[in-house]
Amino acid sequence: MEGLLSGDQFTDGSKGFIQDIDPFTLLGLFNRGIKDSNRQAIAAALAYFLGVEEAVPESFEGIPVLNNQMSWFFPYAKDRDPAQIDILWQVFQSGLALAEGDTEQAIDAFSRDFDAAMAYYGVAWNLTFGLYWCRPWSFLSLDGRSRGYISEKLRLPIGRNGPKHRCNAADYLQLIESLKQRFEEPDFSVHSFPDLSLEAWTYTGIAPEPDDESEGDDEGGREDDDTAVVEPVTPVTPYGIDNIVADGCFLARGELERILRRLRDKKNLILQGPPGTGKTWLAKRLGMALVGHVVQEPQLRSVQFHPNLSYEDFVRGWRPSGNGGLVLHEGVFMQMVKAALEHPSQTHVLVIEEINRGNPAQIFGELLTLLEAGKRTPRDAMQLCYPDPDGNHRPVYVPENMVVIGTMNIADRSLALVDMAFRRRFAFLDLEPCLGNAWREWVVGTIQLEATAADTIQQRLEQLNSTISSDSRLGKAFRIGHSYVTPNQSLDGRSSRDWFAEVVATELRPLLHEYWFDAPDVADREADRLLEGW
Repeated sequence: MEGLLSGDQFTDGSKGFIQDIDPFTLLGLFNRGIKDSNRQAIAAALAYFLGVEEAVPESFEGIPVLNNQMSWFFPYAKDRDPAQIDILWQVFQSGLALAEGDTEQAIDAFSRDFDAAMAYYGVAWNLTFGLYWCRPWSFLSLDGRSRGYISEKLRLPIGRNGPKHRCNAADYLQLIESLKQRFEEPDFSVHSFPDLSLEAWTYTGIAPEPDDESEGDDEGGREDDDTAVVEPVTPVTPYGIDNIVADGCFLARGELERILRRLRDKKNLILQGPPGTGKTWLAKRLGMALVGHVVQEPQLRSVQFHPNLSYEDFVRGWRPSGNGGLVLHEGVFMQMVKAALEHPSQTHVLVIEEINRGNPAQIFGELLTLLEAGKRTPRDAMQLCYPDPDGNHRPVYVPENMVVIGTMNIADRSLALVDMAFRRRFAFLDLEPCLGNAWREWVVGTIQLEATAADTIQQRLEQLNSTISSDSRLGKAFRIGHSYVTPNQSLDGRSSRDWFAEVVATELRPLLHEYWFDAPDVADREADRLLEGW
């Protein structure tokens, strides 16, 4: 064991025994790629030194091991931040506290220490190995085999919002919580983290996830080759609830948190409300907040339903080819499913605008069953009406890392009620016209709408909405949303009154005439009231 600890290099150029060590590196002395007999001998020596009376394991099968050449959780002393080993001790201590009880204070402390440790060279995925060694019933090891098993066999996404495309504390804890919930399912493949580690170790259906790190520390904590080239990581722009608010959302933060919780739980969500309440605007931003950063296609895509849209357009169907024949074409939904399966560590979001303008039950077909949050596993896979483009009928299922957000305008008279079977698969959330303090602060402080004009617009639109709500021919579903009176860009240098007069003339008056198509005098009266004395 002395030889394992004698390879440190110091700032004066000398070499010798390491002078400080963290608990994970200590445990890594016998959790390395060596013979079991050597692992037992080292474990026995450590047990004797530390006064541990438990018997040395006879088998280490399923326990993640470090790369022999990179088995320290820190670099040489000459290259090391003096605080690194202390931080590793902190995450060890906060991890033990979290395993004892997942209080909010314990979660916050662990998250802080985990993220601090992951920022250091030599830690990488190994930190999850160490936590698993310490408390295998509480923590998950994300070694290469386990990552591959989780992604390919269990089809669960592994968040990678930390350094070098690895997970951060939020990703790690979310995955742990998701797995703990799935462990309760009788038909789930594994029922504990030790089960998972052993299954990943013995499962032959996949290869271990390939090393995605050029730093050389994916499976170990020390890189001996100083010439290793570090590949640049594509930068991502974080996105969350604070960004939604900063972009101009007038919902309270607590309401946004509630919506995201429902989206994570249900996997399918419909935002419904009167016209102009920002349904599509919010849907796309909720998708990015769910992912955790700004995304575009193919990870976030948008499609609009219409009366002529069919299953063949949306899911799969025959389409004319260039040579006059027919070929099977994958619709946007199947394209998203395949992208989510190919990248299980990423969340994929499909936004369906005006979802009730088509016939959702007919457009989704048999996939309607697979949308359910509880049926997003390979065992629930079904064959589609049409074969794959290669002619084979392969069962299909909707992966857990794909979510659907729809929007629905409840004021459109031309639309039928949504099929009840379809409705059961979605959570529905109502959006209301938001003309309160948040709206006023935004349009005045950010968009430079004149304060007096904002007060008048707010008062008159609320009065109009009250009239619409009380009219038996219309009702609350036909109220005017705040988007109509929220400028898209700054009004600096423009007249606020002229801007609102144009909105009334070109948007609100025509809309009111559509509402009161059988009473144009009422429409004109209400439109005139908006600009009375203006």
